Amino acid sequence: MERQRVMRLLQFLVDRLVDLKVTGGENVKDGRPYIVATSHISRLDTPFLMLSTQRQDIIAMVAREYEKAPFFGWFLEKLGVIWISRDEYDLGAFREASERIKNGWIVGIAPEGTRSKTQQLLEGKPGASLLAIRNQVQVIPAAVLGSTQVIHSILRLKRAKVEVRFGKPFMLPQASEERTNKALLQQATDEIMCRIALLLPEERRGFYANHPRLIELKSEQDTP
Repeated sequence: MERQRVMRLLQFLVDRLVDLKVTGGENVKDGRPYIVATSHISRLDTPFLMLSTQRQDIIAMVAREYEKAPFFGWFLEKLGVIWISRDEYDLGAFREASERIKNGWIVGIAPEGTRSKTQQLLEGKPGASLLAIRNQVQVIPAAVLGSTQVIHSILRLKRAKVEVRFGKPFMLPQASEERTNKALLQQATDEIMCRIALLLPEERRGFYANHPRLIELKSEQDTP
């Protein structure tokens, strides 16, 4: 109940202070579990991501370092986020995320593992891939644009403009005898990150700007 009240308060504030545009929201179907793998440029990405679908059963994995942040940590705690240690394999967090997925929830995660201070896409880490493969669940790529300018706009008494983009859901390749776990996770991580990159402006694709898989995806997208 407390989580629902905080979500309603958050929605109230966003409705009055932010022009929130959602692109590709139809890709997030009702009643299905997903992992939403998103770009990460601002602390505010998590609230915007959680408000960008019509579903209430959505949660995000957030770096544990924010748990003690003044107000922000309290706010995220009330939203019920899954706290995860950034610098180690956090078995407890992965178990909690897996349990949510088994119960039909959407779990949001930023594969970069940290905010990109340059807004350029950073090299992805294997956590999202591992979670998706072990739970055999579809991944939805996502990108958040404009979240770094929200506070600046509000202080200038202007409505902030934020866009959340969702790509189409896809399945990652499953393990096989021909590939080692390391090779599989690398391929899966590249797949996730290139699909996120496809949602971003070209100048923000960063580490994946010239990745062969991104070039393939762009070609497929441009083919009638």
